[in-house]
Amino acid sequence: MAPMHNSPEHPVPSDLRDAVATEAGPVTGLPGRDRSVTVFRGVPYAAPPVGELRWRPPRPPLAWHGVRPADRFGAMCPQAPTDAVATGVEVPMSEDCLTLNIWTGATAADERRPVLVWVYGGGFREGTGAHPRYDGERLAGKGLVVVTFNYRLGAFGFLATPELSAEQEQASGHTASGNYGLLDCVAALRWVRDNIAHFGGDPGRVTVAGQSAGAGAVNFLAMSPLARGLFQGVIAQSHARYARDPELRYLATSYRLPPAAEAAGTAYALAHGARTVRELRALPWRKLVDGHHPVDTAVETGSASGPPLFRPVVDGWVLPARYDDTYAKGLQNDVAYLTGNNLDESGAVPEAAFAELRGSRRPGRPGAPPVHLTLEAHRSAARRKFGPLAGEFLRLYPAATDDEAALAASAAVRDNSRLSTALWGADWTRHTTRPVHTYFWTHRAPVPGSAVRRAAHGSEIDYVFGNPAPGTAPWTDEDRAVADTVSAYWINFAATGDPNGTGLPHWPAFSPDTVMEIGAHCRPVPVADPARSDFWIRFFRTQQAW
Repeated sequence: MAPMHNSPEHPVPSDLRDAVATEAGPVTGLPGRDRSVTVFRGVPYAAPPVGELRWRPPRPPLAWHGVRPADRFGAMCPQAPTDAVATGVEVPMSEDCLTLNIWTGATAADERRPVLVWVYGGGFREGTGAHPRYDGERLAGKGLVVVTFNYRLGAFGFLATPELSAEQEQASGHTASGNYGLLDCVAALRWVRDNIAHFGGDPGRVTVAGQSAGAGAVNFLAMSPLARGLFQGVIAQSHARYARDPELRYLATSYRLPPAAEAAGTAYALAHGARTVRELRALPWRKLVDGHHPVDTAVETGSASGPPLFRPVVDGWVLPARYDDTYAKGLQNDVAYLTGNNLDESGAVPEAAFAELRGSRRPGRPGAPPVHLTLEAHRSAARRKFGPLAGEFLRLYPAATDDEAALAASAAVRDNSRLSTALWGADWTRHTTRPVHTYFWTHRAPVPGSAVRRAAHGSEIDYVFGNPAPGTAPWTDEDRAVADTVSAYWINFAATGDPNGTGLPHWPAFSPDTVMEIGAHCRPVPVADPARSDFWIRFFRTQQAW
């Protein structure tokens, strides 16, 4: 073991574990609340992307001398102060943010446990791998090695300009810019491949997982040749969508093409007083985090919603092709896939929340779906989205009152989500050999007082990780049983590529007609009523493929 290194910057606590080797130097961790689990926080996986490295692909981490105590989370990547506060995490903010965290119950490096690498959501504009929802201790105690990490966000992660593209062409031969956040994800996965065995993980059994924009990121990684071979499984919690579903255009699955991305990036630079990349790099990072969340209004989504301006780019390098072309030509990475949607997301809401939501005046956010709670909103949204098919849609989802309209609109959203994922699955599996499993999360989490229970966007995260969210009501026996079931499915999938295991309700492999309900009941259920399915399929055929 290398000698311990103490310094004013890194005082060594008395209970650090034995040093573990990484390519940049040895690190020591701390025991978790469960003393059988060791936690390593703030381990650099890339060099700080500062100065001349701002808006460049990540470089290898800088080596350090002696043993580095991995005893505190690294800084979160720059994001709007209001977004940082919303994370509820008290860590500093800095461009020097490319660090990861590891939870492992292994006691020897040769244990070769399956690895789960988690990509946080947040619309590609906010988030941190230090969020307590992603604390991997419980999953590590059940046999996984869990890794969370930070990646660049907003303009730092997804700015594209002609000058940046030319700069990349000189460096690599690829005329590309705007995917620095995804390149960070690739770098983190390469670090896992090269180092995780020292932490008792199996580099040949890596599953990359995420929710919302994290799910969008892992979808893109599954399409990227740069990530090929770095993972064997994908878990995308929400938003695996059919290439002809217009919802794809504003959710976290949305992308840009280079001309539009570079034009928007040039306008962004000028708005911040910079005409060149040199001038942009000279700006303090706080000047580029202004709390403004620009919406890309150039994308026709069939609704009032629009995607965030800063998001991945189909650049011909990190992302060689669009969804439709990727699936048609079989360009995606052949990995096991587990994905699904939630009962109360994408604009669907529980009936008990109708009155409350009608009275709210919450501002819209990029990538947020519309919610239709009145008869007029239901009808006008149908006319805008479905055009000549609006009459048929309104006959299939009829309403004569505001409450009936809200129920019909939520039913339509749920059918849209389930069927879109089923059609995605049919496309994905056309040229792949690894299994696909789809789910529909229906468990509504407990809430304090008279608040409305929801199976909301992201609510399944707490059950996967086994961490009840702050501000919710105490878990019941049913909640704990649901958490045990869903975490077992996820662990089995990470270990074998198949969620099934002893004592669990059987989860059939992908079928375009059924989906696995996960909640108080775990069972295959129909994707949608046949007449409604037929409508959605015909509607999707009228839409441009993305």
